[in-house]
Amino acid sequence: MKRIAILTAGGDTPALNATIYGAVERANQHKIEVLGFIRGFAGLLDTRAPHVRLNPLYQTIPELDPCHGGTLLGASRTYIDPSNREQVDAVKRTFHALNIDGLLCIGGDGTLNGMQPLSEAFPCVLAPKTIDNDLGLNYIDEPNEWALEEVGGERRYRRLPGRPEVRLADIINYATPGYATAVFVVAQGVERIRTTAESHRRIAIIEVMGRESGYIALGSAYGQPDIILIPEVPLDLDALESRLRELYSLQKHAVIVVGEGVVGPDGKQLGAISTSSVDPAGNVMFSGTAEHLKRIMAKRLGDDFFRMHRRHESAESVFFTRKVGHTQRGGRPIRFDRFYAAQLGGKAVDLLEQGQNNAVATLQWCEERGFTLDSIDANHLRDQWRIIHPRMLHTSLYDAHRFQPSKLGCQYLMPIFDSAIGSEDVEFIRDELFSAGSLLNRYQSKNVALQKRVQTLHD
Repeated sequence: MKRIAILTAGGDTPALNATIYGAVERANQHKIEVLGFIRGFAGLLDTRAPHVRLNPLYQTIPELDPCHGGTLLGASRTYIDPSNREQVDAVKRTFHALNIDGLLCIGGDGTLNGMQPLSEAFPCVLAPKTIDNDLGLNYIDEPNEWALEEVGGERRYRRLPGRPEVRLADIINYATPGYATAVFVVAQGVERIRTTAESHRRIAIIEVMGRESGYIALGSAYGQPDIILIPEVPLDLDALESRLRELYSLQKHAVIVVGEGVVGPDGKQLGAISTSSVDPAGNVMFSGTAEHLKRIMAKRLGDDFFRMHRRHESAESVFFTRKVGHTQRGGRPIRFDRFYAAQLGGKAVDLLEQGQNNAVATLQWCEERGFTLDSIDANHLRDQWRIIHPRMLHTSLYDAHRFQPSKLGCQYLMPIFDSAIGSEDVEFIRDELFSAGSLLNRYQSKNVALQKRVQTLHD
C-alpha cells in the first residue's frame, strides 16, 4: 500500500490521538502516506472531502500529540448507511480521486457498522476505542447466545444463558483504549466525593458512564465506594436497602457508584428517557439514573431512620447525587491508554499491509505472556442477524452479595491498573497544572494549527 486514510468516529476518548500517532508512526516505517479525514464519516461524505496529510515526507506532523486527549481529526456521529449505495459510491469516488488504497477507522461498534459496507469496496480495518470497554467478547462463541423475539409488535434481542464463568485468557479485546483513563477519573471522583459524604453524614450516589456495560463501575472499586451497582445485575432493592442501613448505622455515611444503564427488578433501565429516545448511533439515551435511585432509596429508608442518626433531617436531604459526566471521556490519557492505543494503531496498519479486510485489531491478555496484540474478523463479533451487541461485564467478575468486584473481577482489573500510571504522568501534573504560563496565556487549540494543513478535493 502507498497511501491510506484514517478517521475517528463516535464519541471522543482520551486515547484517540495516541491511536492515530501509533498508526502514523507505523506507516512511516512502511513508507505509507497517511491522510486524515476531518470529522469522521461526515468528512468522507462531504463532497469537498476535507483532509490533512499526517506524515508529509514520512514524518509525523508535530500537531499530533499522543499525550493530548480527544482527536486531532475531529469526530462525528454520522455513519454510513449500508442500504444507501449512493453514499458508498460517493466514498469510492473520493478514494479514487485521492489515490487511497485502504481505510483505518478508529471507533466502537457504531464505527464498525459504518465501516462494514465500505469494506465491500476497498480494504478497511478498525482500531478499537471506547471508554465503555464494551467492544469485544467474553469468549468467542458469545454472539451465538442471543435470541430474537417479537414483543408487542417490536423486535427485541434477548440474551440467552451463557457460560457461568469466564477465563481471562478467553476475553477477546481485553481492554479498549480510553477505559483506563476513564476509570482513573472516576476513582479520583469517588475519593473526593467521599470526603463530603463523610463530613456531612450523607449518602452519595455517583453515576458513571458505560451504557449497558458495567466495566467503568467495576473499575471504580479503586476509589473504594461502599456499593457498586452494575447494569448486568438487576437491582435487588431489599438487599440494597439492608446494606445501606448497615453502612449508615456503622459509619454515618455511604458512597454508591451506579452505572448509567442499571436496571430495576422489572428489568427496565432506571435512567432511560424512553426506549424510543436514541442518539445518532441508535443507543438508548439515559437521564437521571442516580436521581431515580435516590428517590427509591429515600422512600424505602424513610425519615424516621435518619432522624435516629441526624436530628430533624429528612431522608430526601441525606442523599445527594453526582454525575462524573464527560470528564470521563476527556483530558490527558494515562500511560496504559497511551501505550496500548499506539500499539493498536500500529497493528491496524500492519493488518492493511497484510491484505486483511474488515478486521479489528485487539488487545489480548494471558498470565504467561501478559498483553499481546492480535486481530479478529469483524463478523465474528456479530450475531446471526449481523448485530454487534455491546460486551457486557460477565457476572462472574462481580459479587452481587457484597456489591463489589469478585475475586475474578479483581484479577481482571489488576493487569490493567497495576502499572497504568507512569512517572511521566505525575511529572506532568507537577510541572504543568499550575504553570505560570497557564495564567498568562490563553489555551492554544490544536485545531488552529491543523486548519492550516487542511486540504479539500477542490484545492
